Amino acid sequence: MPELETVLVTDREQVRWITLNRPERRNAISPLMLDELESVLTATAGDDAVRALVVTGAGSAFCAGADLTVDPGDPDALPDVDLARSDAVFALLERQPQPVIAAVNGTAAAGGLELLLCCDVVLAAEGARIGDLHANAGLLPGAGGTYRLPRRIGRNPALWLMFSGDTAPVEDFQRWGLIHRVVPGAELMSEAERLAVALTRKSPLGLRRMKELVQDGLEQDRSTGLAHALDIAQAHQGSADYAEGVRAFAARRAPRFTGR
Repeated sequence: MPELETVLVTDREQVRWITLNRPERRNAISPLMLDELESVLTATAGDDAVRALVVTGAGSAFCAGADLTVDPGDPDALPDVDLARSDAVFALLERQPQPVIAAVNGTAAAGGLELLLCCDVVLAAEGARIGDLHANAGLLPGAGGTYRLPRRIGRNPALWLMFSGDTAPVEDFQRWGLIHRVVPGAELMSEAERLAVALTRKSPLGLRRMKELVQDGLEQDRSTGLAHALDIAQAHQGSADYAEGVRAFAARRAPRFTGR
């Protein structure tokens, strides 16, 4: 993978670590960061050697949202924020075939929260805070926040966060169901690695299909979702991973999944 300016990519034990790397700007999302994230995610989606992803931030923040820097010499200048571009890249993260773990090392705000909402499992460091913040600048959460946030934490908590422009402690988000586990900051990366490596030992095909079925089911009516889930589960019974898993279980040995 070519060297990138705003994103660090590291592979360990079939886990790809994606680190937002603009610590001097609290990992604010720039047009270049969106381009680089798109490149990394597109390459990763088709890489069978990568079985799980971890997304985190360099420095003291996870992501402070879009970079709203303007030319101080131009009183009429507006920041370069392409909502359609952000929305497309965030959707690419959400549809990533591998499980995506977010390791929230610090503040996740505005677009940083919208990015977080596209991850599958969220771990957070004690003391980190999360919020929407768009209302403080007269903006809207235009990269999927108004759709995803109430579906992840409920209507009223979502509206409070959007209306108030406040941040809340990660323990609140754990209570609302967005965050899986809150750990001491010094343990965050080791906990993310432990979970990610555990996922690499599962069937890649099975996890991919589970993720697809859950996402599709959230967008389908009950009868369609149940019928679709049954069709995919029956088709899965013809896979090599299904046969390997059943045989390994019967033999009381560790399975060797190939993703086929």
